[in-house]
Amino acid sequence: MSRVDEQTLLDEQTQLDEQALRDPVRRAYEVCPVEVAVAVLGGSWKMTIVKNLLDGPMRYGALGRAVGPVTPRVLTRQLRELECDGIVTRAAFAEVPPRVEYSLTQQGQALAPFVSALNEWGKSYARSVIEPRYTPVDEPAHR
Repeated sequence: MSRVDEQTLLDEQTQLDEQALRDPVRRAYEVCPVEVAVAVLGGSWKMTIVKNLLDGPMRYGALGRAVGPVTPRVLTRQLRELECDGIVTRAAFAEVPPRVEYSLTQQGQALAPFVSALNEWGKSYARSVIEPRYTPVDEPAHR
């Protein structure tokens, strides 16, 4: 690990140390590591947010468009939780108009292989299970 990476990790850890754990993460910690992962990454749109941030920092509006049909309220809540859990960082720039960018921390970047594996599993599952039974909402189920 380079000196810059070590300093970045220390800075991120210092920020995390100053924040309280969210209750779902604290409870999951008392159960098992799989539950910790689900507590941190489970929830509406979180993995899709992480997937989109793997390509680099994004502004709020661009991230919302990339994620899909997520409401601003839900996107904001999920980003705040991911930030609190040390997966995402938020950078606010003192500009007019204000600019905010979100990016992944080193912990967030470490999720890349898992996001890729889940993406491939999701494609396979969709092909073998969903597509044979799928009826678009616009069409009646029975003809």
